[in-house]
Amino acid sequence: MGERPWYETFFNEDYVRLYTPFLSPARTRQDVTNIIKLLNLQPGNSVLDLCCGYGRHTLELARYGCQVIGQDLSPRLLEQARTTAEEQKLQVRWLQSDMRTIPFENEFDGIINMFTSFGYFDNDDEDLKVLQQIARALKPGGLFLLETIQQARVIRTSAPHSIIRYPDGLIVLEERHVDLLTSHNNVRISLLHPDGRRTEHHQSIRVYTLTELVKMLRAAGLELTTYYGGLDGSALTIESRLVLISQKP
Repeated sequence: MGERPWYETFFNEDYVRLYTPFLSPARTRQDVTNIIKLLNLQPGNSVLDLCCGYGRHTLELARYGCQVIGQDLSPRLLEQARTTAEEQKLQVRWLQSDMRTIPFENEFDGIINMFTSFGYFDNDDEDLKVLQQIARALKPGGLFLLETIQQARVIRTSAPHSIIRYPDGLIVLEERHVDLLTSHNNVRISLLHPDGRRTEHHQSIRVYTLTELVKMLRAAGLELTTYYGGLDGSALTIESRLVLISQKP
C-alpha cells in the first residue's frame, strides 16, 4: 500500500481551522448572490455543488430555493454540512464520492466547483474525467461554473514560504514550490497548535492556464460562454482568480 493521495487526508478539522476564519457568512452570501446571477438560477432549479466541503455554498443555494445536492469525498466535512443543514432546517441531499464519479445523467440546471477544488490529480486525464462527468450530469443547456486559481497568478505571486499567526494562537507555516515541468503547485502546511501539537499536510494542485482549461472543457463536451477574474464579474487579469462559465449544448 502506497501513501494515500493528499486530498484523502487534508480535508479534516485542520482544513476547517485553516480556512473558516477567512470565509465569513457575509462573504459566502455574496458568493452565492453572484453564482445565482452568473448561472441565472431560479428557485426550484437543480444544482450540484461538486466538492461542497462543509456546505457553505450548498446551504445558501438551498436557502434560496434551489434543489441542491452537495457532493464531497470527505466524511468529516459532509458530517459537518449535514449537521448544519439539520440545524437550519434546510433540505439538501449529501453524497460522498470522488469527483471523478458523478452518478447522474442530464440531471442539473447548474453545477458549481468552487474555491480551487479542481486539479487535484496526478495527471490531466483524471481532471478531464471530472469535466466529462460534469458534462454528463448537466441537462442540455445546463451551465457549469468553475472558480479556481490560474497559473499566471500562482507563478507571479507565489512566495516560497509564509507564516500566519491566528488570533487563537495557532501558527501556520506554508512552504511552496511550483513544479514548472508538471505545472503543479506543491504546498507543505505545518500547523503549530496552541497546545504544542504539530500537524502537517501537503497539497499538490495542477494549476492550469485559461487556454488549457477551455481546451479541456471542449474535449469534455462543454462550450465556454464567458470568463471572469472573480464571481463579481470583474475582468480577468494576471493577478486575479479565474471564473469560467461553460454550457452543455
